Amino acid sequence: MKNRSILFSLFVFTTTLFAQQKEFTLKEAVMQQYRTFAPKHTNGVSWIPGTDTYCYVSSDYKTLFKNGVKKDEPVQILTLEELNQICGKTLSYISILQWKDANSFYVSGANKYFLVNLTDKKSTVLFELPEGAANAEMSDGEKNIAFTIENNLYIRKAASNEQIQITNFDKHIVSGQSIARNEFGIADGIFWSDKGNYLAFYQKDESEVADYPLLDITTPTGSLMNIKYPMAGQASEKPAVGIYNLTTGKTVYIKPTGNADDYLTNVGWSPDEKHLYIAELNRGQNHMKLQQYDAETGKLVKTLFEEKSDWWVEPEHAPYFVNADQFVWFSETDGFMNLYLYKTDGTLVRQLTKNKWVVQSIVGHDEKGNLYFTGTGEGPLETNYFKVNIATGVQTRLTAEKGTHDVHFSSNYNYFFDSYSSPSVPAIDAIKTNAGKTIRTVMTAENPYKDYKMGTAEIGTLKAADGTTDLYYRLIKPSNFDASKKYPVLVYVYGGPHAQMITESWLDGASLWMYWMAEQGYLVYTVDNRGSENRGFEFERVIHRQLGTVEMEDQLRGVEHLKSMPFVDGSKLAVHGWSFGGFMTTSLMLRYPGTFQVGIAGGPVTDWSYYEIMYGERYMDTPQENTEGYTKNRLMNYVKNLQGDLLLIHGTIDDVVVMQHNYALVKSFVEAEVQMDFSLTRCIRIT
Repeated sequence: MKNRSILFSLFVFTTTLFAQQKEFTLKEAVMQQYRTFAPKHTNGVSWIPGTDTYCYVSSDYKTLFKNGVKKDEPVQILTLEELNQICGKTLSYISILQWKDANSFYVSGANKYFLVNLTDKKSTVLFELPEGAANAEMSDGEKNIAFTIENNLYIRKAASNEQIQITNFDKHIVSGQSIARNEFGIADGIFWSDKGNYLAFYQKDESEVADYPLLDITTPTGSLMNIKYPMAGQASEKPAVGIYNLTTGKTVYIKPTGNADDYLTNVGWSPDEKHLYIAELNRGQNHMKLQQYDAETGKLVKTLFEEKSDWWVEPEHAPYFVNADQFVWFSETDGFMNLYLYKTDGTLVRQLTKNKWVVQSIVGHDEKGNLYFTGTGEGPLETNYFKVNIATGVQTRLTAEKGTHDVHFSSNYNYFFDSYSSPSVPAIDAIKTNAGKTIRTVMTAENPYKDYKMGTAEIGTLKAADGTTDLYYRLIKPSNFDASKKYPVLVYVYGGPHAQMITESWLDGASLWMYWMAEQGYLVYTVDNRGSENRGFEFERVIHRQLGTVEMEDQLRGVEHLKSMPFVDGSKLAVHGWSFGGFMTTSLMLRYPGTFQVGIAGGPVTDWSYYEIMYGERYMDTPQENTEGYTKNRLMNYVKNLQGDLLLIHGTIDDVVVMQHNYALVKSFVEAEVQMDFSLTRCIRIT
């Protein structure tokens, strides 16, 4: 018996050792981070209105469950098979659009929208949209649904199934879709008023915008796809906002009060439906006016307030109404994104938040006068949730644990479902009170890599090129790291605005392929330079009119810090990035030759005059206004400097960083008789 115990122990030890030595493949590292290796979590969480009960779906999205705040035994509501019996077998998975009340919810599938009643196990088909319908938005109260077919806007009524065509323009006039190439927080083009009596929508006149050809190389003769692509300094789209009155059947249009190609952003309705609010921004993007319009006539009622800047103003949020007479506005005027309370006549009531960190979004407000919002908190790598009392300004942090949080509040805001992670926590789901106190932990995820060889990530700080600003870096080491050895290093870079590579989250914000790379015998290093996200306006604005300059200076400080580490082989450094990171990679290889021995640049911007107006002109102004800045950062001017190996990669149908960037750079390399490598891919973008 004793010998058997020894043999069994050896078997367990050997099996455990073998399990710990499993290695994930490159394909797994690239494709399975959010699938096979995703930490376990609760899917599709939503609260049933008017109750203390939340619902969620199984991992395969085929079973719907509910559970109470203090209970830990879930109750099955229905299966996908049952739901399809109710709805006529049109759904491939369970995904609730919204709960109507405690007994019914909305779902959609195969262009049909259903109201499902759980009490009698029946459904009502609210809308069935025609083939080709897109961008559908249902009004509150399920009375109507708006949608687009190609470039025009339509409404379908639930009661009569009548379809109304709101716009009828040629292909150069686009209605009901996002405009300004999705800058300024714009993601949608259809905006119902609160009671559903009016429909506001974006419209853009692209008749003067140049056609840009994209070539799909997968078809036998190649397929040409023309898109409208407004390049910096050239003709731009001309925006308008339409307001359709469902009672009269008439549409009025609002156009910029300045130049025809100024921006109309952040559309929002007043709760009484009498007014529409629009943040109008000049094309130079340094002067914003918050405009109040009459919903009936479309006429300007008043300019509520203005914001000007020597750098840029970037409105990204519509006014958020907390009652009939007051709304909250986002602004960076004090150096950080904070919240300001205004009366509807434009009078500033007070600055609601005065944080020296970034407020990110508003979640909602409750009947007790508390406004709920997200922000970094004191740790700029985190995402936390807060509430602030609108009357007193007293602010409370609701998420106490260090890390990145994703929260769903109950309809009365008494409770919230908190899903969070950190570098040491794969995922924890918990139910908490309005004060942030944990009632119970719903789920604690295991480490999905516990049986695999996995390196470690170190987060630290270094000084930027200005000598005073702290920058965060991440250094990934292999599982068998030996400090007495010298390691080659891959520097992964993005470096552009609206992005943060290093976060207080699982894997520290890194991609799994970086840990795979470390297991191949490399260190993988990343620095978030000045100009990147979540550090405040002063941190971001230094890039103005000189994209790439300050960012590279900071990256080089990062390289200095890297080389100071005794286990780094400073003669074997590679740099890699996509999009803005591709621009940074190529810039570092050409403008600081010899720093890196290898560069791999995916979809790089090579000349900012080839990039789109809305993003490019915000940071660089126009090529006519900033000839020096555009020339200095035009990479074709530096091709003769190349030392080492450079691989350029581009997607043939990339509609953001168009193929011209790489073609022009390759042409310059050929003309200068400088060797480099070039690879094509069909994919639109990789980040």
